[in-house]
Amino acid sequence: MVKHWRVDREEKYEIVEKWFLKDLEMIDGKEADADNPYFDMHFHKVYNMEAYSCASKYTFARTLNKLNAMYLKKDFKIVNFDDTYLNDDSIWSSSNRDFLVLMRVCFYASNLLCLSLCRFS
Repeated sequence: MVKHWRVDREEKYEIVEKWFLKDLEMIDGKEADADNPYFDMHFHKVYNMEAYSCASKYTFARTLNKLNAMYLKKDFKIVNFDDTYLNDDSIWSSSNRDFLVLMRVCFYASNLLCLSLCRFS
């Protein structure tokens, strides 16, 4: 865990606490249906955490899941997260595929505009 603060124009970081991935038993997103940045990390004790945003919470969970799959391959629980946003095979999960999401939204918006301008006899 890193503490961040700003002094004048300079940003400072200090490592406050370290954890090992091998000791992580579970990540609890608390609410899968709500847009909230809070989650719990279960080690030998439970740590309540707050991410910068809900998107960064999901990115963090995906990253830990990938690291676990690559190096540890242990039983790793991720609970109370929406699976749609956790899986890499989903169009919604990756921030570098945001343009596809935007294209889909624009497509639907243009269809609605066309339908609203069409006259039905």
